[in-house]
Amino acid sequence: MKPMQSNVQIVATGHYVPEKIVSNIDLEKIVETSDEWIYTRTGIKNRRHVEHMDTSDLATKAVQNLVDSTHYDLSKVDLIIVATFSPDLKSPAVANMVQRKLGLGDKPMTAFDINAACTGFVYALSVASSMLQSGAYLSALVIGAEVISKVTDFSDRNTCVLFGDGAGCIVLEPTSQSKPAWFFPLARGDYEQALYVDQFVHMDGQKVYHFAVRAIEFVLEEITKEAKLSYEDITLFIPHQANRRIVQNASKTLQIPMEKFYMNIEHYGNTSAASIAIAFDEVMKQTPLPADSKILFVAFGAGFTYGACILTI
Repeated sequence: MKPMQSNVQIVATGHYVPEKIVSNIDLEKIVETSDEWIYTRTGIKNRRHVEHMDTSDLATKAVQNLVDSTHYDLSKVDLIIVATFSPDLKSPAVANMVQRKLGLGDKPMTAFDINAACTGFVYALSVASSMLQSGAYLSALVIGAEVISKVTDFSDRNTCVLFGDGAGCIVLEPTSQSKPAWFFPLARGDYEQALYVDQFVHMDGQKVYHFAVRAIEFVLEEITKEAKLSYEDITLFIPHQANRRIVQNASKTLQIPMEKFYMNIEHYGNTSAASIAIAFDEVMKQTPLPADSKILFVAFGAGFTYGACILTI
């Protein structure tokens, strides 16, 4: 396959993270670890954990933040896609729960979840864009939301320090303006089960690290080549927030200045499908971007899944 091109506009963004902050110092009291060990190997200082909340609650609050900050009319939405591997229930989908919690339960629309692990938000944006281009939909609400603390083994020092909870969202609409976007969602079978989730998250950190480094380099080269863009043409890179060293490696190998990568992993840890969505909303609210700026998302996750997309602001 090759990257798919579309034409969509970003209308609004939002995010939400739980109030409870769990620091590296807090984790020192639970498992044999240290603030220095965690930070030097991952770039993480803090993460957020829920208290009496589910994934659909975080997703709903992220959308409410979107509405509060942009005054977007949710009655326009006719497509909801939630990227998550930590749903409230096996069924119904988180998207259906969000539809109800937003008061949109009686509105005819399509709503479903996608599980592509940490690449889920990129996958969801790709699917939403294709559905918008079909002409059947007018407004897509795409959400990345996770409550990973509920599947975290807090006796496993190698995984419990990595993950946090949170949600982010974006509204996409078709447009007659020139707002080109490219999507490149990919997968490669994980024959060794280097990263998977049953009752808890299990990960072979070294194997995941090596896969992620190669995957990022490949997908960035391919999507920019298809888009006929150089790395200099990209205003900002927003990677999945999994490990600062992975991003630093890509920065060095591809000769992209580290300053062009937006990182917030220090504050939230790895929030899986929510990480890019949270980071993008922070960028949109904090950093004035010139019109027609190109923003590149890149992610990797269990499966293995990986992928990238380029959006035009």
